[in-house]
Amino acid sequence: MPAQNAETTENVETRTLNIPTADGTADAFAAFPAAGGPHPGILMYPDGLGIRPVLREMAAELASHGYYVLVPNVFYRHGPTPVIELPEHIGAAERPQVMGQVMPLIAELDAERVRADAEAYLHFLGARPEVSAGPVGIAGYCFGGLLAVRAAVAFPERVAALAAFHAPVAADGTAPLATITAPIHFGHAASDLTPEALKDLNAALAAAGLDHTSEIYPDTEHGFTMRDTDAFSEAGLKQHWDRLLPLLERALRGTRRGTLRGTL
Repeated sequence: MPAQNAETTENVETRTLNIPTADGTADAFAAFPAAGGPHPGILMYPDGLGIRPVLREMAAELASHGYYVLVPNVFYRHGPTPVIELPEHIGAAERPQVMGQVMPLIAELDAERVRADAEAYLHFLGARPEVSAGPVGIAGYCFGGLLAVRAAVAFPERVAALAAFHAPVAADGTAPLATITAPIHFGHAASDLTPEALKDLNAALAAAGLDHTSEIYPDTEHGFTMRDTDAFSEAGLKQHWDRLLPLLERALRGTRRGTLRGTL
């Protein structure tokens, strides 16, 4: 699939690509090392605000560690990026109007569409010459974290690692999580999950025999990884990288790729 745009900055190449899906064509942003390869693939689901500068920066940062990172426009059925126009910073004043546009898009993205799209994204990654063979890692943020979980549940054999941040990971209940075979990290915002709810979630993960860590990041609000919102936490973003990078390293470059169970 030809790139619409390509750029190389600080040893990371970025492109805008088109992904064929059952319902049309999804545009996507890709970032990967400019040299070497092939590289392990990462499917990065954006939060509900979609692809924008902060997501491109995060994808490029992850790519700089030696990964091919694909960020799809999950709302492509409503048009290419940007699906909605966003202010440079989403604060308390801007949030109601922005969410008023985003929530109907989220509501239309039902489980079957999520599954079909995930299959297309994973197939696309598997066909890229820059991506090494084998399962990929999946990371997701906010609503994108739920999409990441659904993808890992639907295609366990294609997923070597799963990470979700400030995400409603148990929105479909905890039973489907038992399908996942990859090691997991869930990083919860302190405003999203009580210690009691965390205890219940982790008990369900343990009962299913899942290789996991699941923790509340101290003093964080929903959306803490997103630098363009009032919820942003520098400490929370750092903790996110401190958890995500070792998980991917172990799962995608370790000797026991994606097959471990036990304690992470």
